[in-house]
Parts: sequence; C-alpha cells; structure tokens
Amino acid sequence: MATLSPPTRRRLRVLGFLSPWLIGFSVFFAYPLIATVYFSFMHYNQIKEPTFVGLKNWRYVFEQMPLFGPALWNTLWLVVVMVALRVLFGLGLGLLVTKIKSGVGFFRTAFYIPYLAPPVAATVAFVFLLNPGTGPVNEILGKVGIDAPTWFNDPNWAKPSLVMLSLWGIGDLMVIFMAALLDVPKEQYEAAELDGAGSWAKFRYVTWPSITPIVMFAVVTGIVQTMQYYTQALVAGKIASGVNIGPGSVIQPGYPDHSTLTVPQLVYSMGFQNFNTGAACVLSLVLFAIAMAATLLLMRKRSGLLSAED
Repeated sequence: MATLSPPTRRRLRVLGFLSPWLIGFSVFFAYPLIATVYFSFMHYNQIKEPTFVGLKNWRYVFEQMPLFGPALWNTLWLVVVMVALRVLFGLGLGLLVTKIKSGVGFFRTAFYIPYLAPPVAATVAFVFLLNPGTGPVNEILGKVGIDAPTWFNDPNWAKPSLVMLSLWGIGDLMVIFMAALLDVPKEQYEAAELDGAGSWAKFRYVTWPSITPIVMFAVVTGIVQTMQYYTQALVAGKIASGVNIGPGSVIQPGYPDHSTLTVPQLVYSMGFQNFNTGAACVLSLVLFAIAMAATLLLMRKRSGLLSAED
C-alpha cells in the first residue's frame, strides 16, 4: 500500500478541517444558487417536468409583469430609507446609553426588549396602535390638535409606518454600537481634550474612525436583510385592510395600492400561489444581484465606509 507524501497529507488535513464549511457552503448556497439560475430558464409549475424556454421568463418579468416596477421601487425605497435611519437611530441610542450616568441597565433593557418581540406579533400590535379609527396614537394627536394621517391605510404613509416599526425594534443595532463605542480607547479622548477638542471634534476624529468598521457591518447586513423584507409588510397590509386570513385564503399583498408590496412578496406569490417557478427564480436573482452589487460597492475601501488606511 502506497504511503501519501507529506504535501498530500497536509492538503487532506486542511480539507478535513474545511469540510464542515465546504459542505454548508455547497448545500445552503452553491446548490440553491445554481438551481435558481437553472429554473430561471425553465417553465416549471412544480408538478410537471421543467422544460427549457430560454429568456422567456426574464422577458416576462422585465417587460410584462405589471407589479415588478412598484415592488422593486418599494424594496429599494425601504433599503435606502430604512437602513439609513436604523443605523443613525441605533448609533444615537448607543451614544445616549453610554453617556447616561445612572439607570443604564433600565434604559438598555427598555430599548432592547421591543427587538425580542416576534415580527408578526410586533406588527399586529403596531398596526392597532396606529389604527386611524381606534388607535391611541391618533387619539392623542387629535387631542393636541394635530390632523393625524391614516398610516397603514394611506399609500403615502404606509412605507414610513413600516420604517417606524423597524425603528421601534432597534435594540439589536443599539447593542452592537454600544459595544463598539465602549471599545474606543479612553486615552484617545483624553488626548483630544488636552488639544481642546469639543464634543463634535471628539466624535469626528476619535469615535467615528474607531467605529467605522461596525457602521459598515450594520449597513451591509441591513441592506441584505431589507432586500428580504417580507413578513412585516405583508402582515401590516393584511391587518390594515381588514381582510380575514383563514385556511385556503389567497393573500394578495401590497395594501394599500401596492405601496407595501416588496419583491420577496412577489417571489412568494409567483412561486407558491401562481406556481410560476421560473419567474420567481428571476425575481430572486434580481434581488441577489442588487444585494451583491451594493455589498461589493461598500466593501471597496475607497468607495465604501472604510478609509484606504484601514
């Protein structure tokens, strides 16, 4: 029996250590991505065998699908507005909690608890709070003389209401930014004070360079998560519309006037309600391409959030 050479044994040892990652990457990323690309060129209704149709699914999505434009616009709007406000709001809360002298545990817990609420339960509660007829928010605004909007029942306010819902559950980013802020060396703040730096100068030249990698992490993960935004928008639209969701009922998302329709909702509708797997795969690949492009843009040292020296 031939013995393996030392380089071969070393390569096999490395492959052995990498095997858990390689298996996970192959099963949960590479195979689904390849299958999605494959089915995007097929006519497949999940019953009969798939048949090759070329670019027919792609032309249908980009030229004939009437809801693709509104869904893509809503998704990109949420990515830009929601991610930006979540990062700013989370950073602001992190700065606030780290500066509080007493009661830090109480405020940290109070801000973090909403994040623990299940997405469906949190959305249902939020829709009832903003109910234009019986919600306490509109009642309070009416008592102080403010003409309150109809929130989730108004196409112009539906997406801002979803942003408010996401800001209510900002506890995850608050904790991440708190950890980053507490990790900034105090010696740098002391040196800045000796040079006569004020609060803004210390944040700009000491705090910000130290937490920039964490900010980039929050932005990238926020973009990826928001590109998959599904549950909250679907539940909010259905509850606000007053439609009873029961067994066998077909849910048409996007209430009101398709203002809360996102591409992931369209993927589910095409793939599992209309059984048009090819079109659903095309939509999924569009989401993947946009998320990858945004991530690569941010990961570039000169075009993203990191400086060239980092």
